[in-house]
Amino acid sequence: MDQYLSPAELVTESQKWPPWRGLCLFDHKEKSVSTTNSATAAWLTQEAFDRLKAELDHLSGPGRAEIVQKIEAARQEGDLKENGGYHAAKEEQGKIEARIRQLTALLRDAHVGESPADDGIVEPGMIVVAKIAGDEESFLLGSREIAGDSDLDVFSEKSPLGAAIVGHKEGDKLSYTAPNGKVITVEIISAKPYAG
Repeated sequence: MDQYLSPAELVTESQKWPPWRGLCLFDHKEKSVSTTNSATAAWLTQEAFDRLKAELDHLSGPGRAEIVQKIEAARQEGDLKENGGYHAAKEEQGKIEARIRQLTALLRDAHVGESPADDGIVEPGMIVVAKIAGDEESFLLGSREIAGDSDLDVFSEKSPLGAAIVGHKEGDKLSYTAPNGKVITVEIISAKPYAG
């Protein structure tokens, strides 16, 4: 399961991101934007939901059985303290179980539906082109799972940046303050439904 990052790798990857990603506190029009950690439903396309459900079914059934066999085979090799195969299999089991929990929660709370209306208003499931801190960025607003294996940048609608731009329309200009105190400007250039 090489496609999953360890916690140490996640920290390393997050340090590569520009400081404005996911750090929104308020918008320029004096309207406050608050973010919460509430478990609101993620928007998913039917295709993404089906793909994730198939992955969950595989990991919960044959995936678990396969890792149990690997652990048992490694256990037969002897001393567990110095058994690299055993420790690698146990680590892989931990990653599989974490992914099963992640998928279960995501699919349980997911809002599955059609792409949003092409009305230029930013909402989950849209490709947003925005000028952020002077740099033009294109990203999907929604769940990373919608984009699948694409290289498309994805921001959650629950992230501070996502929360700040949801409901705004093409041409709107706003700004927010990052936790480091820096005010970051955003201009929404376009918002089109994602057609994965």
